[in-house]
Amino acid sequence: MFETIRYDVKDGVAWLFLNRPDKLNAFTAQMNREIKDAVKAASQNDEVRCIVITGEGRAFCSGQDLSEVDESMDHGDVLRKHYGPMVKQIRQCEKPIIAAVNGVAAGAGFSLALACDFRLVSEKASFINAFIHVGLIPDSGNLYFLTQLVGPAKAAELSILGEKVSAAQAAELGLANQLIPAEAFEDEVSAFAARLAVMPTKAIGLIKRSLKAASVLSFEDYLEQEAQGQRTAGLTADHREGVEAFLQKRKPVFSGK
Repeated sequence: MFETIRYDVKDGVAWLFLNRPDKLNAFTAQMNREIKDAVKAASQNDEVRCIVITGEGRAFCSGQDLSEVDESMDHGDVLRKHYGPMVKQIRQCEKPIIAAVNGVAAGAGFSLALACDFRLVSEKASFINAFIHVGLIPDSGNLYFLTQLVGPAKAAELSILGEKVSAAQAAELGLANQLIPAEAFEDEVSAFAARLAVMPTKAIGLIKRSLKAASVLSFEDYLEQEAQGQRTAGLTADHREGVEAFLQKRKPVFSGK
C-alpha cells in the first residue's frame, strides 16, 4: 500500500514509520501524500485509538529531500500541494498523535514533530530549524506551532540562527513532553501509546477541538464551544462507563465510543 512509509496497526495503535533510512527519512512528494493518507486511514479506523509517527534508522526526518528541488520550482505551490495537506490532515485528526523523535528532526521534519500532540524524544535526538541555511523561511506550519510552544522570542532565535537544539535543550524549552534514554526509547513510546489507546478517545478529540478554539475565539465564544463539546462528551458511552466505574469503585474500561 505504501512505499516511503511503513504502516502497522497493533493493539489499538497505528504505527507510521518514515521509511527512507538511507536518506535520513527526507521528504519527497510521495512521502507527503503517503503520510497524509496513512493518518486519514487511521482516523477513519475505529480500531485505532492512538497514532505514532517515527523514523526508521537513525533519523526522525531530515526535512525536504533536496535532490527533488530545482530552480524552476515554485516553493509556494509545493507547500499548497504537498506539505499543507499533510499537516492539515494531522491537525484535523481527533485521535492523539505522538511524534516519537528517535533522531534528528530538521526543517520540515521539525515541523512534522511540532504538528503532533505529543513529542517523545530520545536522548540521541536533536532539532534544527534548518530552513535559514538554504535561504528559506520555516514552513509546514512550523512557526505557528513553535511560537505557541516556546514564545515568539525563542521561536525567532531558533529560526533565524538555525542552531541545533539538543534533546536536553528541547526538554528545557518545552518542545519535548518526555526525554527518554535511547536504550529504553521503543519500550517507553509503546507504553505511552498503549496508555492513550485505552483512554476515552472521543473526549480526547473534543479536548483537541477546544485547544484549537481557545487560540482563536473570544472568551464568550469559547465558553459556548466548551458547552457544546461537553454536551457531546456527556452523550458518549465512555462517559457512562466512567461514571458507572466510579460508582462501582472499579477501573473504567473505555471503548473509545
